[in-house]
Amino acid sequence: QIELVESGGGLVQAGGSLRLSCAASGRTWSRYQTAWFRQAPGKEREFVANILWSLGSTTYADSVKGRFTISRDNVKNTAYLQMDSLEPEDTAAYYCAAPRYQCRQYFCTEDEFYYWGQGTQVTVSS
Repeated sequence: QIELVESGGGLVQAGGSLRLSCAASGRTWSRYQTAWFRQAPGKEREFVANILWSLGSTTYADSVKGRFTISRDNVKNTAYLQMDSLEPEDTAAYYCAAPRYQCRQYFCTEDEFYYWGQGTQVTVSS
């Protein structure tokens, strides 16, 4: 069992920055990778970024490439999402997630993420 707790959300003006944190507890040794997703009101949940804990390999959604950076701290068992040059379109609830087992491919697909945090709200004003 893994418990994920997000923090760091808030209200920021367009062009500003925020750093989200995802602290993990429990069976963290089995947490192969951590991803960030977001969901805006009235929209489907969408993938934002993913990181492999062992190698640090990352992947990003096209909409955030060059603006967001995902990282992890193995000692603190915490993943981060540094968000720069924020746009009103980035407004959403942000969730971190981890798989239960090692995924079929290099990066997990969304359906393979089993543990989810409670979410943290990011609001970007224009």
